[in-house]
Amino acid sequence: VSTVGSLNGSFETTEKLLARILPPDRVNVIMDEIRGPAGRTMWDKLGNVNEVVLAAYLKNEYPQTVAVVLQKIKPEHAARVLGVLPEDFAMEVVMRMLRMESVQKEILDKVEQTLRIEFMNNLARTSRRDSHETIADIFNFLDRQAESRFLAALEERNRDSAERIRALMFTFEDLNKLDPGGVQTLLRNVDKDKLGLALKGASDSLRDMFFSNMSERAAKILREDMEAMGPVRLRDVDEAQMAMVNLAKDLAEAGEILLSDNKGDDELIY
Repeated sequence: VSTVGSLNGSFETTEKLLARILPPDRVNVIMDEIRGPAGRTMWDKLGNVNEVVLAAYLKNEYPQTVAVVLQKIKPEHAARVLGVLPEDFAMEVVMRMLRMESVQKEILDKVEQTLRIEFMNNLARTSRRDSHETIADIFNFLDRQAESRFLAALEERNRDSAERIRALMFTFEDLNKLDPGGVQTLLRNVDKDKLGLALKGASDSLRDMFFSNMSERAAKILREDMEAMGPVRLRDVDEAQMAMVNLAKDLAEAGEILLSDNKGDDELIY
C-alpha cells in the first residue's frame, strides 16, 4: 500500500490475492477488466475490441489510417468494422486499401503508438468499473468475520470509501426488500435445507418475511426443521446465506425478480 492509499502491484500479485477469496471464474472476469483487451500486440488487442467501439473511434480518423488498421487486423473483424462505419467513409477506406502498397515500418509504428495512447488508454479508462463496485463485489464473497475485519480497517483509513462500499454491497438482509412475487420466486428455486440454515442467522423481520410468504403448513415444517438443527456453525450459516444471495442475483439477471439497491430509491437489475 502506498503512502497515498492506492494499491501497487503486478497483475500476477493481484490475481493471487483475488484467488484467495474468490472462485476462479470470478477472478478471471475481474482480471479481464483490469488487463483490458487480450493480445500480445496492438493489432491482436484491436481484434478483441467490439467492432462498434472500434468503428466509433476510427470514423474520426483519416481514411488512410483506418485502411492501415483494417489491413492489420483479422479479415472477419475488419469486415464487421466496415459494416458499422458510415457507408461513404467505409467506401473511401476500401479504395485506400486497394491502392495501398506495403506500409513503411515508420508509419506502422506511428499508427500503433497513436492507437495505444489515444484509443487503448481511453478504452481502459471508460470500460473499467468503479473501484468501489469491484471491492463491494469481492466483499460480498467474504465470510461475516472477514468482511467486518476488512470494513473496519478500511474505515480507519478512508471512512468515505468504507461507507460507499457498504452502500454498494448486497447482503442477505437486503432480501427483506424483495416484493412478494420476488420472495415467492426465490422460495420456489432455493434449496430448502439451505433456506433453514440461512434463516437460523437471520433477523426476526427477515424470518417473518419469508414465513409470511409460505403456506401455514410449510412455515410450520420449516420452523420445526430449524429447531431440530440445534446449534449450527457460523461458517455454515454464512455459506447458506451467500448461496441464497447469489441465487437471487441470478434470478434478477434472468429478469425473474427485481433487487433494490441499498440507497432505496431506484431498482436495479443485477
